[in-house]
Amino acid sequence: MRVAVIMGSTSDVDKVAPAVELLKKYGVTVDVRCLSAHRAHAGLSAFMEEVNGNGTEVVIAAAGMAAALPGVVASQTVLPVIGVPLSGSVLDGQDALYSIVQMPPGIPVATVAINGSKNAAYLALQIIATNNAELKAKLLDDRKQMEEAAMKANAEVIERFR
Repeated sequence: MRVAVIMGSTSDVDKVAPAVELLKKYGVTVDVRCLSAHRAHAGLSAFMEEVNGNGTEVVIAAAGMAAALPGVVASQTVLPVIGVPLSGSVLDGQDALYSIVQMPPGIPVATVAINGSKNAAYLALQIIATNNAELKAKLLDDRKQMEEAAMKANAEVIERFR
């Protein structure tokens, strides 16, 4: 299991870290890079050549403002690409969100919420789990634990307001 995580700027590290941590928790090999689509396009293309041949199954690309990174990544691979729009500008991530979701036909980028790197990691895990029964079982078990925690919280609320 291998996922590439690319961010456009070092200022994005803290927003991308939850995804990297979650993927590692599930035993995924994570290749993390900081490669701007605008300022490091040659380095990005070289990394994408590597990604296309090293067993990577999903790419997560996080960027703010113009957020060209996920689209440029998607243009260089047929692997699933998950875009994470990041806040940080005057528009608080809406500019990045629109940039990422408005891809031309044939070059799709799955997009999660603004600053939603953790959900990007979960989506990457679900994609990998389509061909990995052990991972699928772990994800199902975690979902069951989430449900149990939610139902416990519900019971506590009910009890509090009796």
